[in-house]
Amino acid sequence: MYLHLGQEVVVKTGDVIGIFDLEKATLSKKTKDFLAAATRGGRVVTVSYEMPKSFVVTQGQEGGRVYISQISTETLKKRGRRKKSEYPLAD
Repeated sequence: MYLHLGQEVVVKTGDVIGIFDLEKATLSKKTKDFLAAATRGGRVVTVSYEMPKSFVVTQGQEGGRVYISQISTETLKKRGRRKKSEYPLAD
C-alpha cells in the first residue's frame, strides 16, 4: 500500500519509519541536528513549497529519505491506516 504525501509524491507504507509534526519535533536539538544532517546528505525531499506541517522519515532501496509535507500528521496517519477498499477507485 502507498501513502500520499501531497502533490504527486507517494511512498510505500512499509517504508515509513515515522510521521512527525514539524513544529513540535523541531523543538528538540536532536531533531534539528537530524534534519540538518539529512539536508546536507541530500536526503530531504520537499513535497510542496506551501507552509510545511510535517515530515515523514522513510527507509528504502535508495537509503532513507525525509519528506517535508504541507499535510498535517493527523491526516497522514489516517491515510496510512486506510484499507485499499476505502479508496474511491480501488479495485
